[in-house]
Amino acid sequence: MNWTLEVVVVPVSDVDRAKTFYAEGLGFTVDHDTRVGDEVRIVQLTPPGSGCSIVIGRGAVADMPPGSLKGLQLVVPDIHKARAELAGRGVEVGEIQVLGENPRPVPDPLDNVGFFFFGDPDGNGWAVQQISGRG
Repeated sequence: MNWTLEVVVVPVSDVDRAKTFYAEGLGFTVDHDTRVGDEVRIVQLTPPGSGCSIVIGRGAVADMPPGSLKGLQLVVPDIHKARAELAGRGVEVGEIQVLGENPRPVPDPLDNVGFFFFGDPDGNGWAVQQISGRG
């Protein structure tokens, strides 16, 4: 039996601002933006190529303080290209860092150990890691 992680709830204070950040700033696809009356709104967005989406909203999402989610991680084949893309979209991104050492030789010295970090407008923390050679 496969168990797949498909959705992560990201707590935000302003749904429209967060939707714009994730869709326009990060290039996530807006899967749906559903309103149920005046009190409930659910927006699901998916990173390009990902099998896991995020959900932002109000009323029917987990009650967590905005900005309290840390450690979300995206994986890309080219960290320099990914960083340049996000910076070009106006996202404040950190510098590329090497964290640790590869236990064996890899084609690119940044594979597995190259990271950069950024936060969304509420302070939810994201990491981007390079792993080339996937799909």
